Amino acid sequence: MILALLGALAIGLSLGVLGSGGSILTVPVLIYFVGQEEKVAIAGSLAIVGTIALVGTIPNIYKKLIDWQNVIWFGIPGIIGTYLGAFTTQYIPGIAQLTLFAIIMLIASYKMLNAKEVVQTSNVTRPRFKIILDGFAVGVITGIVGVGGGFLIVPALVIMGGLSMRRAVATSLMIVSLKSFAGFYKYVDVLAAQNLSLDWNTIYLISGVGIAGSFLGNAVAGVLPQQKLKRFFGFFLIFMATFILIKTVPKFLT
Repeated sequence: MILALLGALAIGLSLGVLGSGGSILTVPVLIYFVGQEEKVAIAGSLAIVGTIALVGTIPNIYKKLIDWQNVIWFGIPGIIGTYLGAFTTQYIPGIAQLTLFAIIMLIASYKMLNAKEVVQTSNVTRPRFKIILDGFAVGVITGIVGVGGGFLIVPALVIMGGLSMRRAVATSLMIVSLKSFAGFYKYVDVLAAQNLSLDWNTIYLISGVGIAGSFLGNAVAGVLPQQKLKRFFGFFLIFMATFILIKTVPKFLT
């Protein structure tokens, strides 16, 4: 359980410092440190990520940092996509979900390792229907593998939405929280149909430590070199994804 608590702290720190990335650690923590089944871990991840993101959203609401227009046009399709993604998981084996999760981790690591400084471009506009499709697609991924998608949402809001990084992170947290709870709501039915149950004590514990880690991350975010942290986190994701693929691909192919 000590490793699980350290993992929970890392989840919160990443969300607090980078505004994304922490949620992608939650599923491995629940599977390999706590010993949960794949679908139970993904469902629990959605609850944990949603809770941490929601708590992080509350002060942003008071500071008026959230762009509600982007929440509507990106977030609502994301909620629908997450619900549908969670619905489809009753037909997808848990090992296949975990394999897809590892692939998403590799994509996230590539984006982190190759990301240049994101620059606000208020002159660039993206057609609204494409924003809706982007939100829906990220939502489906969230529902299937339990990843919040902040590493995709934040750059999109800055580059295409013309938001500052600070407002993009705040808006992303709101979108992530809404999507995560929508997926979790459907997962409760999926788990019940397969005679699986959630470990609420673990969800409470990991959420609490993750929230504390996010507050700590927010406090030190201004003094830590974010580009170096992103590179370190990117290489760590490659290591984790490779480990998961080594464990899952042989089972998936048999």
